[in-house]
Amino acid sequence: MRYEIILAPEAVEDMHRLKAYLRALPRDTIETHLRHTPKKESKSRIKRLRGVRRPQYRLRVDELRIFYDVIEETVEILAIVPKSQAAAWLAQMGEPT
Repeated sequence: MRYEIILAPEAVEDMHRLKAYLRALPRDTIETHLRHTPKKESKSRIKRLRGVRRPQYRLRVDELRIFYDVIEETVEILAIVPKSQAAAWLAQMGEPT
């Protein structure tokens, strides 16, 4: 199944804040991992988050973390943040269960 990928306005801003040579990496990784199997968890790449209702998942891309939700046949990218800011973003923006 092919999922539709939607970037939230905040995620678009996050992408624009990245240096030009870094933008291709998350874009390619999103296409590779989230287009067809966004719920396929792995030990190092995709993780289903516990204790929060939103975001549901985290995708690791080198030193970046991509937080996203899967709703039916749509993947909504909520944020693209550096690893150093991921815990703070999740604490501030995550919706606890």
